[in-house]
Amino acid sequence: MDKTSKIYIAGHHGMVGSAIWRQLEKQGYRNLVGKTSKELDLRDQQAVKSFFEEEKPRVVIDAAARVGGILANSTYPYQFLMDNLQIQNNLIDSSLAFGTQKFIFLGSSCIYPKLAPQPLKEEYLLTGSLEPTNDAYALAKIAGVKTCEAIRKQFNKDYVSLMPTNLYGIHDNFDLQTSHVLPAMIRKFHDAKLNGHSTVELWGSGTPLREFLYVEDMAASVIFALQNELPEHLYNVGTGSDLSIKELAEIIQKIVGHKGEVIWDATKPDGTPRKLMDVSKMHELGWKHQVDLEEGIARTYAWFLENQAYFKEVKI
Repeated sequence: MDKTSKIYIAGHHGMVGSAIWRQLEKQGYRNLVGKTSKELDLRDQQAVKSFFEEEKPRVVIDAAARVGGILANSTYPYQFLMDNLQIQNNLIDSSLAFGTQKFIFLGSSCIYPKLAPQPLKEEYLLTGSLEPTNDAYALAKIAGVKTCEAIRKQFNKDYVSLMPTNLYGIHDNFDLQTSHVLPAMIRKFHDAKLNGHSTVELWGSGTPLREFLYVEDMAASVIFALQNELPEHLYNVGTGSDLSIKELAEIIQKIVGHKGEVIWDATKPDGTPRKLMDVSKMHELGWKHQVDLEEGIARTYAWFLENQAYFKEVKI
């Protein structure tokens, strides 16, 4: 890919999009385009078409989405379904209409059935029922994957979908109402430490197994997809290893320095029992993650400490 090619990163201010932007700049890409949600509402079909007609990007990286944890997904299923459908449909359709040569669609491991065999392989898509606590988001992302696959088949376009495992890192969302489990734990343990090492209450039993990928590794996988023509339409992106939520809490508690008690509220939902990605296809092509979990959490907490004064509560 020519480093003067125009690359539009949708969601460039988010955790994933900003990581992709930083890495592209480091590698010498200079023709990067990004618009804030105030500058361009991706749910507005006509606004997106006008933007593409003017800019005509050669590459589009779709890192824009409404995201959140179990609480947010369960409380606002309509917004998670409709907003994500509108965002991705507008981006994909305008990319096709205005000659975008390469489209990289980012999704989530939640697209796979709740009780699919582990580790999750790409071919397990649509073979069973989804996890009900985030099925609205998952359905939207499945639609995006299938739309990119259809364009690839019908128009022979280089449209590819990358499905990351649970992501975390700098520029994460630490709002307790809308965040994912790892940043929420960082926030809870930090606040409790400041409150005299008070008790921390965590959702569920602590037994579900989860896999976590540092956001800079995710960005590296996107650049890998950008610089190579991948032979298939769908790829898992992760570490290939997991741990229990309880083990995760113990690591975060240690890194944060919280000395108080941890109570697990088993009346709250656990979500999917296990979500481990089979990442053998990406490994075979030459991509592999570089940052281990403890190092990534330590980097994330250091960033949290430096930037906590600027955090704002997220409202939907």
